[in-house]
Amino acid sequence: MQVVHEPADGREATTIATSVDCADTVLTRMRGLMFRRSIPDDYALAFRFDDVGTHDIHMLFVRFPLDVLWVTDGVINRVETLDPWRGFAKAEADLILELPAGNAAGIEPGDRIRLEKHGRE
Repeated sequence: MQVVHEPADGREATTIATSVDCADTVLTRMRGLMFRRSIPDDYALAFRFDDVGTHDIHMLFVRFPLDVLWVTDGVINRVETLDPWRGFAKAEADLILELPAGNAAGIEPGDRIRLEKHGRE
């Protein structure tokens, strides 16, 4: 799976992550990226929810900064860089994406995000 960013200003779409894991169980959502030492530059962790709601992200036991995107119906609502160990933020979304810090540079609220299959998936 990959994550594709479509800027609202009409610029060309770009792939921002080519290695995507889905946190789709209670355990994987609670654990998130806690206790990992690092993640690859092309990585994203996706939290998909059945309905739009207010969802938070904490950085307790996360050792590196993250860019976090809150997305509703494919449109980005919020972009935030969170500091390791003490970062916290929340917003409405039906999808949250966690990326290595810096990978959301140039991504703005109002832009679109797509999760799509690629290759042999």
